[in-house]
Amino acid sequence: MTLVHALKSLSLTYDAGQDRILAVVNPGRLDSWAFWLTRRLTLGLLARLPATLAGTSPVVKQAPAEYRGELAAFEREAALASTAGAMAWTDDSVLKNNAVIAELAIAVRITEAGNGFGVELRGERGGQAAGVLGRDQLQRVLQMVYGEATKAYWLGTPAKPKETEETKAATPKPMRH
Repeated sequence: MTLVHALKSLSLTYDAGQDRILAVVNPGRLDSWAFWLTRRLTLGLLARLPATLAGTSPVVKQAPAEYRGELAAFEREAALASTAGAMAWTDDSVLKNNAVIAELAIAVRITEAGNGFGVELRGERGGQAAGVLGRDQLQRVLQMVYGEATKAYWLGTPAKPKETEETKAATPKPMRH
C-alpha cells in the first residue's frame, strides 16, 4: 500500500542543474516528500489552472462576460493578499536534502472538492501527496509555480546577455564564401 503524504505546506524552487522545479511537500517536517516538476508538466498546469479557477469562481460566473477577466484578476490579487501572511522561507539545507530524494512527478491532478480543490501529486516511484486547498491557497500555489517557471525562462525567451569584450573575443567569426 502506498503512503499518501498529507499536503499541508509546499515549497517550490527552480533548479537550473536539473532544469526542473523542486516541489517539497511539508518541508522541514518528518512527513515531507519531494517531486521534480518538468517543464512539460509545469507548462500544462499553467495553461489549464487559471481557466479552471476562473470557470469555477462563483463571482466570475455571475458577472457579465466583459467584466469576467477583471474580476478574475481582482479575485487573484485578493487571494494573494489573504495568503501573504502564511508565506515563509524554506531553508536551503532543507531544499538540498529533499532534492537528493525527490522523484520525478508524473501527474498533478486538481479537482473540485466542495468549497476547495483537491490537489494530488504522483511520482514515478509511487510517491504521492494529496490535500484540499481553498481557492485562495490554490491561487497562491499557481502564483508560486508561475514565479519559478519565470525564473527558469520557460514562459518566453530569456533576455539576451550583455556582450562584453571577453564574449566578443570568444565568439567565432562568421565564415563567408
